[in-house]
Amino acid sequence: MFANSFKENWDRPALTNYKQDTITYCELATKIARIHIMFEKIGVKKGDNIALCSKNCVNWAVAYLATLTYGAVVVPILPDFKASNIHHLINHCEAKVFFVGSQIWDSISPTEMPKLQVIVSLTDMHTISAEDEIAFKSEAGMNTLFDEKYPQGFGPKDIKYHDDKPSELALISYTSGTSGFSKGVMLPYRSLWSNVCFAGYAEPQMNNNSKMLAILPSAHMYGMIFEFLFEMTIGAHVYFLTRLPSPKVITSAMNDVKPDVVIAVPLIIEKIYKYNLLPFISKGRIRMLLNLPLLDSIVKKKIKDELVNSFGGVFKETIIGGAAFNREAEAFFKRIEFPYTIGYGMTECGPIITYVPWDQTRLFSCGKVAPRMKIKIDSPKPKEIPGEIMVRGDNVFLGYYKDKKATEAAFDDGWFRTGDMGIMDKDGYLYIKGRCKNMILGPSGQNINPEEIESIINNIQYVSESLVIEDDGLLTALIFPDFSMVEDDNLTETELEKRLDEEIKMVNLELPHFSKISKFELMPEEFEKTPKRSIKRYLYQRNK
Repeated sequence: MFANSFKENWDRPALTNYKQDTITYCELATKIARIHIMFEKIGVKKGDNIALCSKNCVNWAVAYLATLTYGAVVVPILPDFKASNIHHLINHCEAKVFFVGSQIWDSISPTEMPKLQVIVSLTDMHTISAEDEIAFKSEAGMNTLFDEKYPQGFGPKDIKYHDDKPSELALISYTSGTSGFSKGVMLPYRSLWSNVCFAGYAEPQMNNNSKMLAILPSAHMYGMIFEFLFEMTIGAHVYFLTRLPSPKVITSAMNDVKPDVVIAVPLIIEKIYKYNLLPFISKGRIRMLLNLPLLDSIVKKKIKDELVNSFGGVFKETIIGGAAFNREAEAFFKRIEFPYTIGYGMTECGPIITYVPWDQTRLFSCGKVAPRMKIKIDSPKPKEIPGEIMVRGDNVFLGYYKDKKATEAAFDDGWFRTGDMGIMDKDGYLYIKGRCKNMILGPSGQNINPEEIESIINNIQYVSESLVIEDDGLLTALIFPDFSMVEDDNLTETELEKRLDEEIKMVNLELPHFSKISKFELMPEEFEKTPKRSIKRYLYQRNK
């Protein structure tokens, strides 16, 4: 798919750093060929692991595509991870090459990753760290090697990429970065292929004249498939938003790029609803007009048109996923007939599980099972009583890297246990009803393991035990103090809260921004537990 797309769209624009440089598919293929030479010279074999870590940018995409098309395994690491997490993940996956952004490079130590053979800067693709005798270390050295391999120049006929097999490992995605216990999701080529084909089904209007604004982290499966990989297979033009995606920046970029499809996480849409729409529709006059049958449709259309224009005005659909959507905001978007749809997926499914086009959506549902996938609810009455959502099909991962125990626990007779609870109506629409696992989804779809954070909090003086929950979109630590220690030290409640506040701030310094504790509350009694002495988490959840 990549080879055909690059050949057919040779002179068309492929990748752009928003308001900066653009490369064509010809230039993309040439850059890939140069990286393949580097891989050959250092002895990278098919199946070896290659790690990438930076913010979204053209060179990240080049390195990613070069890895896949060579037949190596790409290991994208979220740039939010702390240096210690990055060191651990690089060592855990035994990466041979590490492509790294300048901001990440400034915080890490090469000596902590002894098995790396080469480190390459994604700022300008120069080699940061390598053996002195390696010929490609300089630009001139690489040019010489490239000219030797392609003496007649590099053209479409020279594109020869790895012949992948369906169940061959293509990618390892680490699901959490709060400690050294992150799980590596092993995705095969069939999962990437199936998800890319699904994107074509979900976005039939897109072609090689289409444009996409990539806002989400490309290291996360949602952004990777829908804002990047699919577009590369059809010859579309991808713009990477290299700035912090605030509502103002996103609106400005949308109007500049005018994307054919908008891919978003709830946080982005909810901010626009809260800061742009809610103040407007809360005004007395507007609120009154929205309650008058005749004028209601006129006002709703005006609001919808303004919202569509704020996203560039030409898109056919906004696909929302990665986390739960605010029910109030969703109900309003449905009321004004804004072309949105909500999908459901997981990293382990690369990511899609369910979806329907916007004109087939049902309020608070995340759609129907995607092509090449099957779904069932582990419940005696799946239409009425929530049960665990179980899936199987081409999208499903191979298992967790170097973690046989976790892999075996994730599957039941070939069905992947998602850890989510849901019901399914008679028409096959899925409704998520909560989580039976402990994992919390961050504001941009990052996986957060609360137990890892709790293990740190529980080491704080005066803390007996803790529980990390999501409360109104914020990570909240519920803390049951060690009251005997508090009493021994003659602390008042105010003094205790002050000390805990200082300690929580120190804990946050070691966590990625999406895993930071926003607030804490003191619990008067010990948490209720199961016979195994595990906390009954469901009794304390607040986001339904």
